[in-house]
Order: sequence, then structure tokens, then C-alpha cells
Amino acid sequence: MSKSVYILGINTTYHELSACLLKDGLLIAAVEEERFTRIKHGKPALVDNPDVLPKQAINFCLKEGQITFDDITQVGISFCPKDRLKNIGVDKYFIEGSWGSKLGEELFYKKIMDVPKLLSEYAEIDLANKIIWVPHHISHAGSAYYVSPFEESAILSIDGIGEIMTTWLGVGKGNKMSAIKEIAYPNSIGFLWEKISKFLGFFEYDAAKVMGLASYGNKEKFLPTFQKLVSLGLNGDFKVDNDILRFRTDDYEPLEKLFGVRKLNTPKERTSKHEDVAAGLQAMTNKAVLNLAKFLSKYTKSKNLCLAGGVALNCVSNFEIMRNGYFENIYIQPAAHDGGTALGAAYHIWNDLYSQDKKFVMEHAFWGLDYPENEVEKVLVGEGVLYKKLDNIEATTAKLISDGKIVGWFQGKMEWGPRALGHRSLLVDPRDENMKEILNLRIKKREPFRPFAPSVLEEYAKEWFEIQKSCSSISTEFMEFTFPVKTKKRKSIPAVTHVDGTSRIQIVRKEINPKYHLLISEFNKLTGVPMILNTSFNENEPIVCSPEDAVKTFKRTKMDYLVIHNFLISKELER
Repeated sequence: MSKSVYILGINTTYHELSACLLKDGLLIAAVEEERFTRIKHGKPALVDNPDVLPKQAINFCLKEGQITFDDITQVGISFCPKDRLKNIGVDKYFIEGSWGSKLGEELFYKKIMDVPKLLSEYAEIDLANKIIWVPHHISHAGSAYYVSPFEESAILSIDGIGEIMTTWLGVGKGNKMSAIKEIAYPNSIGFLWEKISKFLGFFEYDAAKVMGLASYGNKEKFLPTFQKLVSLGLNGDFKVDNDILRFRTDDYEPLEKLFGVRKLNTPKERTSKHEDVAAGLQAMTNKAVLNLAKFLSKYTKSKNLCLAGGVALNCVSNFEIMRNGYFENIYIQPAAHDGGTALGAAYHIWNDLYSQDKKFVMEHAFWGLDYPENEVEKVLVGEGVLYKKLDNIEATTAKLISDGKIVGWFQGKMEWGPRALGHRSLLVDPRDENMKEILNLRIKKREPFRPFAPSVLEEYAKEWFEIQKSCSSISTEFMEFTFPVKTKKRKSIPAVTHVDGTSRIQIVRKEINPKYHLLISEFNKLTGVPMILNTSFNENEPIVCSPEDAVKTFKRTKMDYLVIHNFLISKELER
């Protein structure tokens, strides 16, 4: 009997530290480091820290695979270090010692080249000869195509930057991918979002917040201005004006002059003009992404599209691709951001070196930690809460939600990617228009303009939302698209209907997530509404990972109930 092939994929480079494990081409585990360390994104992206290993994520993957480092066949790292050095001399605008400077780029290169040594030291065996460096955008592209349901597909990877490329267009056939074209820095849609996010008083990783704010603005006010910043060409090309944007500096004066709007120190200072800037950014992004999609459709003649990279988490632009009919099927892997590159690096190695056929499809996002009932109960006892174990937990929880209670819902394996999909979720009634404010005041502490999303039963989704018939995607189960709420239904679900009449939905299939499906079905029996408001189980921190995390968040916040497996925990029952 031949020995199994184990491939460990890791991402250490910028942010979203992560690891995954394949066994003979099948995914065993995939998880992000932030869930263990409780540090958002795993770490900031700095020139002096690409050598930070996702140690706890790696440990979990090995434990889940019931193997040790000795059993690893290959290690894929989602970066090609020597290509990063091409950034030296590219930029007129940089901070000495940081990104783009000779000193900063050489320090980054030195640090990332230490990863094989550091990983070997951690493993206590020499892994250097087993390590394969896989370019960043190849890893992104592979993270989508190699686990997609397609045997052939157009592929688009688009983010801030990889080594020096920001966008990769290609095609997949069978178990191979090939590039069509690449777009290099400084032409970057991802960096455009980071710069404008900071211009609007947010952090650089707050693109989702800016996307929510955009719906409050008038896109026409600043779209012509953005078209001066970003010019679209034939064949999907785009160029940005870095003399104004100055991505690698904290200089915002050229942007202030261009927009006639001052940079914010905090989003709380915003005016309607700042909302218009956000709206213009989203509109410009839609145009750029559609230009890329149109070219890929024409060039490849494929009916399928795989999307990856941080920009692929822009559910508004994703809907625009779907709505415009360039493709009949779209696939977006749940961790489309840099965390997903660990998956793509591993699958690139598997398909390049070991496989003749694609053999795995990622149909769900549940690849993280699970906890047996006895461990959960031990935590509940240790944390000093009183609890009940119920046979009808789904019906009981549905009634609590319909009565206006906030319920923490903790079930099964943890989600892979940035979205809570019914395993580490906070759940409330979507019919209550005050529920957004209640959630924000009591737990989430989010900006009031940010929308909340619903989880809706698959069999009812088209009755409530304007879902495209000409293009489909199983990634609707990963919250990757917004859809218009049907006009006659909007008053019934105000808590999940955004100001523009749309909703970023998660479709729930019984065969994929049976316990969650049953819960929503019970809520539907009580209310006639086949969905619940679902937001991530956290309070300004990474989504909870363990029962300990869940109980501590429950005790610290004004959550009403917590459900872990079939255990119901209540504040009234607390010792």
C-alpha cells in the first residue's frame, strides 16, 4: 500500500495568517491563526514580520490529520520571495525603511527567507527540502479553481498586491491553470480600497465598512473624480494615478485637493460628502471588475468564473458580475482573502506534482475546530454557569429568537474565512427594525450604517430576494453576494434590508448544515419568515473559536442566551 501524500499549506506573508492540510488531495483542515491568538488578521502587514508562523493553526491541522511533521510530504508557502524585490525602485512615494524602499524590501526579503529555517526549528526536523514557494496570485487563483465544481473556468485573482502583481487573469482546464495576463503595482484596486478606507477615517482593513457606507452616498458625485484616478483600458486593463494616491505614504493632501474633502481622523466626523466618496469608490470598483470579467468572458469563452483575492469579498461587485450575465456560474472560495492562499498553495502543489484529476470540491466552509460534548460541559461547569441540555434545542432557540432575544449559536466545526455561517453566530429576529441598534448597543459596537445579513432557507430564497436566474453560485452559501430584497418583502425583514434595498444573504441547505436549517425552519413555523439575522459571534475581536471564548463573550456582553451543541445557557441561570 502506497504512503499517503500530506501537503501542508501556510500563509505567513502579509496578514490573515493561516494553515491547511491535504491528504491525498482531500482537504482535512483549514483554519486562520487569529482564531487562536485572538489577534485580528493574525498580525499587521509589516516589512519586519513575514517570518511569523501560524503555529497554532499548523498544530490544529496536524492534530486533525492525526500526523506529525515527519509525515509531511510537502509544504507550500504562498509567496515567491525573490519577486518581491522587484518593488525596489518602482515607487517615487515611500517611507524610508518601509514598503517600496530598498532598505524595507531587503529587510522583508531577509525575514521571509528565514521561514524555512524557523519552520524546521519549530518542527524539530529539517523541512527545507520539502518546501515549495508558490506565487501569491497563483495561490489565490488555485484556492478558488482547484476546489471549484468546474472542470474548466476563467479565473480572476484581484487584491492589493502579491509579490509585485496586483491582479491575475487566467484559465483553468482539468487540473492545470495558465495565466492570460497580469497587472502590476501600482495599479491596484485592493490598495485603492485601503487608501480610501484610511482617507475616510477607517483602518486599512476596513473595506467591508466602507462598502456598507457606500450605500448611503450618491455615486454620481465622485464617480467622475474616481475615473481620473482609475482609467480603464481594453482587454480588462486598468491604471491608477499613484502621483495622487501615493499608496506607500501617509500623504493625503493630493486626495484632499482632488475630492475637495478633508481626510477624516475617525468615521464619526463624516459628512454626506464622505459618504459620496465611498459610493464613488464602490461604483468605480464595479466598473473595473466588470471590465475584467467582460474581457475574461470574451477571451476564454468559458461559462464559468472563479474569483479570489481580497477584492473578491466585495459582494456588491460580485453581484454586478452575476447580474451582467458574462458567466453562467461563479465560484468564490469562503476565505477569498490572503488566508485562502494557504489552501491554494497546497492544492497547486497537489495538482502540479501528484494528481491527474481534480478530486475535491469545497461545498461548505466548516474546516476548523470542533469540540465534543464532554469538553463543552466541562467548560460550562468550570465557567460557573448553569445550563440545561435539551432534546428540542432548535425549536426552543427559534422561540427565543422570535421573542426578541439575542442568542449566541455555537455548533460543530468552525468556519473557514471571515464570515460566520451558522456555526459561530449571533442570531436575532430580522423582523424587528430596532434589532440593528439593539445588537450594536449590547454587543457588536458597530457603526450604525453597517448592514446585518440574513441566513435564509434555500427553498424560500427566491420568494424573498431577486436572485439571478441566468447565473448561479454555490458561493451564495458563503455570503459572497448581495441581492435586492423583493419590494413587497422589505417591510417584513427591516433588520436585514440595507438602506439601498439589498441584503448580503447566506443560503442554507439542509444537506450541508442540517442543524442550522432545522433552527431556521422552526423559526419559519413560528413567524412565516424563513430566515434569521446572522452576524459573527464576537465583540470587536476575531470570531470565537472555543467554548471558553463563547462563554466569556456571553458573560461579558448583554447577550440573552447561549447555545452550544444542545446546551442552553441563560443569564438568569448563571451562578
